[in-house]
Amino acid sequence: MTPHPAAPSRRALLRALAAAPASAALLGGAPGLLGSALAAAPPSGSATRYTIVPFLDSDDGTVDVYQSDDATDFRLLRASAYTPPAGRIRDASVLRHTDGHYYVTYTTRTWQDTSTTIGFARSADRVEWTFLYDYTVPLPGLSRAWAPEWFVDGDGSVHLVVSCSTTDNEWIFTPYLMRAADSALTAWTSPVALAGIGANHIDTFIVRTGSTYHAFPKNETTKYIEYATASHLAGPYTIRRTGDWAGWGGYREGPALVQLDNGTWRMFFDGYGDGTYYYSDSRDTFATWTTPAALPAISGRARHFSVVKETVAGGPSLARNVTRSFRSANYPTRSWQQQSSLLNLPVVSGSSTAAQRQAATFTVVAGLADGGGFSFRDASGAYLRHRDFRARFDVNDGTRTFAEDATFVLRAGATAGSVRFESYNHPGHYLRHYAYQLRVERANGTDLFRQDSSFLPVTAWA
Repeated sequence: MTPHPAAPSRRALLRALAAAPASAALLGGAPGLLGSALAAAPPSGSATRYTIVPFLDSDDGTVDVYQSDDATDFRLLRASAYTPPAGRIRDASVLRHTDGHYYVTYTTRTWQDTSTTIGFARSADRVEWTFLYDYTVPLPGLSRAWAPEWFVDGDGSVHLVVSCSTTDNEWIFTPYLMRAADSALTAWTSPVALAGIGANHIDTFIVRTGSTYHAFPKNETTKYIEYATASHLAGPYTIRRTGDWAGWGGYREGPALVQLDNGTWRMFFDGYGDGTYYYSDSRDTFATWTTPAALPAISGRARHFSVVKETVAGGPSLARNVTRSFRSANYPTRSWQQQSSLLNLPVVSGSSTAAQRQAATFTVVAGLADGGGFSFRDASGAYLRHRDFRARFDVNDGTRTFAEDATFVLRAGATAGSVRFESYNHPGHYLRHYAYQLRVERANGTDLFRQDSSFLPVTAWA
């Protein structure tokens, strides 16, 4: 995407309006410290769960809670889940702490007003939330403290990165770091500016891989999300990429990262210039990124959020090293069947020929690219894979590409007993029937897509 030339900068809007009359499981519960050791399909019977707590485009006085098993198709868990007793709630960042509770920290005032505090709330179940306190950030001459983001380091220490401005230039923000001084998250060290990133950067989000800290701040002059690295959390950071280096376009803010089950890094960001919430993926530790895509269902409603990832019990299960057939959840007379190497969805019944029933029978095995995933083999030994997003059967050529094309991650289906198969190397894309052909397509957040991509494992036809 390219910058939207007609969209005014946020700082310009702020100045103009200011002149007017006032109006975890530990797996992902620790934002920041994530690495390849945490990248794997969930065990059978377990599920990956991503939680976001966005404020609303239409109302910054409350937040919704959404959850997803794939970080693409988010579904509402509770509307207006938390409303603070006073002030506003914007830019909510969510953490699952070591005490088992979920915590959000947030901006406490609307963007027109002086805002020297950040808020805190807690929940045991992500549904019912309790206000904890508003904390005055102890920075001399503070004008605004915005967009606090959790970061948990390798030693378990909990930190906040807060964007702060002072009264001598209230719209020039600098990222500051504070560390929790107690396990109850009620006391904080004095804020220290992140060295190397500098002034006029906002919404800084940090993750760590190995011994390197990766920071993603928004430059308020250029309106691009930049990229910086450091060997220490407090810096000094070296800004490595500027401008439209990732192809995300301008007028983007609120970056938040999470590592998906296959090791891919996903960034979410708020396209405030065009009213769209985007995501983009990187498989090479932030060097290159996929073309931004609108986040289904919540784009245009949700604003600035972060993500907490967990592995939870109660997920779908599927036996391996057994033969199964797969029946469509919404067209129950139709089943997977190989036809001239392609996977289609014809009617299959007891009156079908022996050859037809055999072509609708598959051996379920551990995923070729990830043993926690699944692969499917036909009677000849060929594997189900996607090529040009069409589902087909080919002989395994031993390449990494083939292994990933032929691996699918098990997700819960739309109906009782049904499952969905997410592409391992194209996260958020599912085996889905369309015109009775099986394809791998991007989830669009609709009930129809969920139904079209849901299948029931049943006793093999042959």
